[in-house]
Amino acid sequence: MFTKILIANRGEIAVRVIKTCRRLGIKTVVVYSDADAGSLAVEMADETVHIGASPANQSYLVADKIIAACKQTGAQAVHPGFGFLSENASFAQRCADEGIVFIGPNPGAISAMGDKIESKKFAQAAGVSCVPGHIGEIADTAEAVKISEEIGYPVMIKASAGGGGKGIRVAWTRQDVEEGFPAVRAEAKASFGDDRIFIEKFIESPRHIEIQVLGDKHGNVVHLFERECSIQRRNQKVIEEAPSPLLDEATRNAMGAQAVALAKAVNYDSAGTVEFVAGQDKSFYFLEMNTRLQVEHPVTELITGLDLVEQMIRSAYGEKMAFGQSDLKINGWAIESRIYAEDPYRKFLPSIGRLVRYDPPAEGEKDGYKVRNDAGVREGDEISMFYDPMISKLCTWAPTRLAAIDGMGRALEDFHIEGLGQNIPFLAAVMDEERFRSGKLATSYIKDEFPDGFNGTTPTAVQLDILTAVGAAMQRVYATRARSYESGLIGEARDAWVVAIGETRRRVKVAGEEGAVAVELLDEGRTLFLTDIDWRPGKPVFKAVLNGLAFTVQASPAAEGFTIRHRAAKTRVLVLTPRSAELHDKLPEKQAADTSKLVLSPMPGLVVSMDVAAGQQVREGEVVCVLEAMKMQNIIRAERDGVVKAVNAKGGDPVAADEILVEFA
Repeated sequence: MFTKILIANRGEIAVRVIKTCRRLGIKTVVVYSDADAGSLAVEMADETVHIGASPANQSYLVADKIIAACKQTGAQAVHPGFGFLSENASFAQRCADEGIVFIGPNPGAISAMGDKIESKKFAQAAGVSCVPGHIGEIADTAEAVKISEEIGYPVMIKASAGGGGKGIRVAWTRQDVEEGFPAVRAEAKASFGDDRIFIEKFIESPRHIEIQVLGDKHGNVVHLFERECSIQRRNQKVIEEAPSPLLDEATRNAMGAQAVALAKAVNYDSAGTVEFVAGQDKSFYFLEMNTRLQVEHPVTELITGLDLVEQMIRSAYGEKMAFGQSDLKINGWAIESRIYAEDPYRKFLPSIGRLVRYDPPAEGEKDGYKVRNDAGVREGDEISMFYDPMISKLCTWAPTRLAAIDGMGRALEDFHIEGLGQNIPFLAAVMDEERFRSGKLATSYIKDEFPDGFNGTTPTAVQLDILTAVGAAMQRVYATRARSYESGLIGEARDAWVVAIGETRRRVKVAGEEGAVAVELLDEGRTLFLTDIDWRPGKPVFKAVLNGLAFTVQASPAAEGFTIRHRAAKTRVLVLTPRSAELHDKLPEKQAADTSKLVLSPMPGLVVSMDVAAGQQVREGEVVCVLEAMKMQNIIRAERDGVVKAVNAKGGDPVAADEILVEFA
């Protein structure tokens, strides 16, 4: 077995590979850029090598630097993780030429399958069902428009070397192609160093289902069943699960057989994924093959009991696979939620910054489910604008799908992050949403269920009880301590209060101590009993049991009252004296500032281009500017007709969230 492996990647996947190598007794080398100098992966590795500046094209994408690091440290093999050089056939061949083992498929398989255009040609030749489209390179925007209109809208514009949701646009009109084609080409060039583009028919209301395959160097290939990855936004997977709630045994076997046949046709000898687009009627078409480890591989590991990183290492070393297809079984159900540094309340735009607080749920066995959290960060780390905004991958496993979903909901409750925007509330909303729980999924799910964007959810009856009880309990603690420490008066705290949540007013009577509180709902004739309270002033997380239901909320004092969030229901909770409640209802509502004549930067990033000038007449829908963050280009359009009064940024300028870019007269 190898004695030293270099990991040509960063963040969570670098940490993931290190953990398996440690278990196998293999020493690790991690390469790092300026931005990752203090990262968890650098801390965990046995050796480290600095390879350049923060932009990936000056560090992680420079093959010469990776090869030099291998020679410098004596690493026998390279694990490329996912992204960067993981699907680069030239790099894999370069490793072979230099006597370094590439822990992934052979260069021929990468060339055949890693290239999205060539993979479709191979799939067609192998008799695999394919999506209608133009299989070939496209020279320019005019040709892209011509091809799109021949195929028929909607079409998908995709980078040939793409992956991870980068370099993809769905075009519904000619204008979408004219704007989307150059944007996809730019993203592809920046992310993969390859700007070749192809176009295929976009199948409406599809599901995204992929088959995990595994091969060795002795001609053996198996599939490890499927993953459903239909919950996506901007073509980036957000929630994955294994197995899929759509497939029956016959469809699963058919998809698996096609995936294995395709892998064998190109002598595939590592972990890889054959992706399919599936109709609601269980029809399916080959989409592409990812010749690398997938971000979502943990859910496959949880239902099969296999370590895919270990299997990749053993295959690369030349070991024969120790099992066959008949040895593999599906055990239970697994869900993965990708925790992203993005603001779901601002259309999921990237949110970079420091993890002021990072407190994930404890891993391991819980009450009826298991928790796994794959992360490459710690509290105090910074999420950089140079790389993908994923913070961690939170996974739960349980015997059934609903139990795994319920476990995920509880795990998301227990996940606390401060310092930047993150999508935990949105993920929690999906776990509670009936359509998701029923398994009626599609890649349009987020657009369908949140057409106006995500604005949190309205508290359910149970959540109103939780918010009421928590607010009353917090107020009692603060009031008791205030009497004791500030005024010097020791005695009974006030017990009659009014809890105000939005338009709801509840008269309550509160009794008990800090560890257990009873909140009597005077107008409803029932009592909320809070027990096992784990909270004290200054602590941002409140854990307790409400009438037998364990829960966790994020809670903190606000300018008035408390801000409390349970899953996706976030609200201000006021705990008032009866007289204060009467007066409070007479206060006028604060009016929001008028920003209708301003174009604000929706995120921190870099201005790629400013497309308007002072004095210019602009129509609704026209492009105002293009911003780039986390390797994604975002087109900012005018929301109304108007004349530009002032332009406050130019191409190349860094901008902060809510910075005024353009003012209209």
